[in-house]
Amino acid sequence: MENWVRAIGVDFGSVRIGVAVSDDLGFLAHPLETIPGENLELAIQRLADIIEERAVEDLVIGLPLHTNGDEGKAVRSVRRFSGFLKEKIPAEVRWHEVDERYTTQLAMEKLHAAGRNEKNSRKIIDQAAAVEILQKWLDDRASTEVPPP
Repeated sequence: MENWVRAIGVDFGSVRIGVAVSDDLGFLAHPLETIPGENLELAIQRLADIIEERAVEDLVIGLPLHTNGDEGKAVRSVRRFSGFLKEKIPAEVRWHEVDERYTTQLAMEKLHAAGRNEKNSRKIIDQAAAVEILQKWLDDRASTEVPPP
């Protein structure tokens, strides 16, 4: 179907990288996996593989802005990572940056509401944060799309 959405969300971290995927209709984001981030080359290759396997058209990456909206060292790290990743993926993949302030906190609140504590959430918190990043983009996209006549 030509209107399907093939998007992934990425929550970059130097220790772990959370990845989420959209449903085909572009309504909901779902957790996909957590990639170890210590070996940047392997992490970039895994993301490139996911993008190829899933025929991703839109990549949404979170920007860890300061609470006042300013960019800092963490944003520079994300953009450095993004530059390396862009070299490994098809040029046609559309790139979107999303303000990720409070996404980890929101993800943790949702995990707590689902009965998980901090200890048993460690392995999935980055995926959950990636879900929040991607869901924000999907919601923003849906609110700005012009409905067909």
